[in-house]
Amino acid sequence: MDIDERMIAFIDSFDKGNPAFLNRLERCAREAGVPVVRPQMQSLLKFLLAALRPLRILEVGTAVGFSALLMSEFGPGDCRITTLEKDEERAAQARENFAGAGRTERITLLEGDAAELLGTLEGPFDLIFMDAAKGQYLHFLPEVLRLLPEGGILVSDNVLQEGDVVQSRFAVNRRDRTIHARMREYLFELTHHPRLQTCILPSGDGAALSVKLGEPAETGE
Repeated sequence: MDIDERMIAFIDSFDKGNPAFLNRLERCAREAGVPVVRPQMQSLLKFLLAALRPLRILEVGTAVGFSALLMSEFGPGDCRITTLEKDEERAAQARENFAGAGRTERITLLEGDAAELLGTLEGPFDLIFMDAAKGQYLHFLPEVLRLLPEGGILVSDNVLQEGDVVQSRFAVNRRDRTIHARMREYLFELTHHPRLQTCILPSGDGAALSVKLGEPAETGE
């Protein structure tokens, strides 16, 4: 069954909502054309935070800080979030938003290219939320896996690319073919990696949930 807009709105109507400061931030971000996580991903994150109770969270892609603040609001009171953002202007806005919400002690923003920053971090992080440049997900994956402990969860957002990922490469715009190919490679790697168990959900613009498995058992002769 195709999930149409009416069905999505019906499902979204059951969400209990967010605090007023998050609603204001989301509204302002959308009006300014800044991408923030969709309502379906917000609901999924809230569920995972309640179920997993992660104490250390890593976010790759801060934007103006909405999802980091969402996770700090619905995660355990003693959880700490590290978030990475490359864009200077958005990083500055995020810092203002963290300070305005009184969350600077719980959220650490590192400014710079995630490809460089990830290698400087020390894990483990119980939950990693990937929401950066979609064409870089595959490039980030080795360091992300290094930072995940056994049983840790990786959440990758926007993996369906507005439906383009299911199309033939010749059916998407020429300028989008590289990211189309990279996302397909990323999804294949997530679902075939020996240290990951992954499911892909159609929530929002697609979410991949991956849990890190233990080392494969050695087989004797």
